[in-house]
Amino acid sequence: MKALSGQFDLFDLDPGYRETPRRVAPARPARKHPIVAPGTEDELVQLLEDTGRFKVLRKLVPRPIIDRASSRFQRLAVLVDVETTGLNHARDEVIEIGAVAFTYDDAGMIGDVVGVLSALRQPSGPIPAEITRLTGITDEMVAGQSVDLGALDALIEPADLVIAHNAGFDRPFCERLSPSFIPKPWACSVTEIRWADHGFEGNKLGYLVGQSGLFHDGHRATDDCHAVLEILARPLAGSGVTPFAELYAASQRLRVRVWAENSPFETKDHLKARGYRWSDGSDGRPKAWWAEIAEENLDEELRFLREDIYRWPEAEPLTQRLSAADRFKAA
Repeated sequence: MKALSGQFDLFDLDPGYRETPRRVAPARPARKHPIVAPGTEDELVQLLEDTGRFKVLRKLVPRPIIDRASSRFQRLAVLVDVETTGLNHARDEVIEIGAVAFTYDDAGMIGDVVGVLSALRQPSGPIPAEITRLTGITDEMVAGQSVDLGALDALIEPADLVIAHNAGFDRPFCERLSPSFIPKPWACSVTEIRWADHGFEGNKLGYLVGQSGLFHDGHRATDDCHAVLEILARPLAGSGVTPFAELYAASQRLRVRVWAENSPFETKDHLKARGYRWSDGSDGRPKAWWAEIAEENLDEELRFLREDIYRWPEAEPLTQRLSAADRFKAA
């Protein structure tokens, strides 16, 4: 009956009856600094950020796709990302692949997006619950789905460079999916950009996106590719150089993998502290500690091994020179 009594209160049923006057709260004093509604979203964002108490994240909007013939940049790179049923490329399978193709020039300037591919793929068995939790991809979503390899190859075959955010993980899965990936030069936007030197707190995509003032729908392959592209294209504070220019320059340099075979057991902590990793030999590589270094640092690394590890000036550790076409392969 609350609504009904409220309706009757709108009318004076007894002209001779008057309620006791209610106390009226005193009017609030006018604001010294009234809030002025800004005319645009950008003005509102600026108003908040100027207080020094807010940092506004902007939603990442994918770049438009144009025909490659319309781009003034001649070179082509493809960003790829895969979601998989697990971490083992020899056993686990791709359940989603995303790819974003873009043009660039020899100076490392990004041009235009000229192609996008997004595809789900049904694996041979059920998707593990943990993978569904991380990616949002369910068995129902991938049922009957497959990758159009013709469309994928058409995107990859003309590429001058393939990029992944953790290429050591993505490349082996991509090469199992399509042989068009095998001969391509690869670059890794995790390991081949000095993110910490540029003021970033981490190299995970979430950190990079957030510290760039953006947010996006993560953990889906194509969305992550668009996010990486935007981060690569944004000039770094202080230098004006883009992360992509640094990545592209790194991809042009040779690197050397150095193997500390038969190193004394008591030197393992010394090797680990220098950044060496252990290979158990199960993937066809030597069973030994190893590190990957820039070619110009090879002489210094050999000196370290001869003096600090083997203690023998004539030691000749195994070395393997790697171009971008060799790096990040499974074996």
